Amino acid sequence: MSLRHALLGLLAAGPASGYDLLKIFNVSLANVWPATQSQVYAELGRLADAGLVEVVAEGPRGRKEYAIADTGRAELRRWLTEVAPTRTGRSDTLLRVFFLGQVEPGQARAYLRRLAETAAGAERDLAALSDAVSAEEDDLAFYGRLALEWGLRFNAMQREWADWAERRIEEHEAATRRP
Repeated sequence: MSLRHALLGLLAAGPASGYDLLKIFNVSLANVWPATQSQVYAELGRLADAGLVEVVAEGPRGRKEYAIADTGRAELRRWLTEVAPTRTGRSDTLLRVFFLGQVEPGQARAYLRRLAETAAGAERDLAALSDAVSAEEDDLAFYGRLALEWGLRFNAMQREWADWAERRIEEHEAATRRP
């Protein structure tokens, strides 16, 4: 996913300023695709230069409100329907798991315990976010809830897997221990 398409998607719901977009980003998309203020404003400039969004209002202190242009809506739809998601094959977490045999079993179990605790914390955070999210049923809220559910399930899977892997190390250690 790109910041470009995230901003186009947000603007498809209605005009917004960079500040408004950043607020929406921080409570919704930051769990999927984090972005800084400088990245958001720079990308809005590039989108405007490319004719994908247009400035529809200007306010005090240089505040600009952007709206998605027809070409931006077409680009968003093209990206949604024609561009395959990038399947990154790199995982720092799993690379470390692959080499846990290089540390003491207790250290390996502790690493997995931290993974389980981190996933459990993310689950709690997302559950709290779910409780706090508006009950509005506009498209952004509806589909945002679908993405939120993916996050809940993904973190539950990570926690369950880390617990399972920790038990497997204990079993392996017991089976290979010399009397």
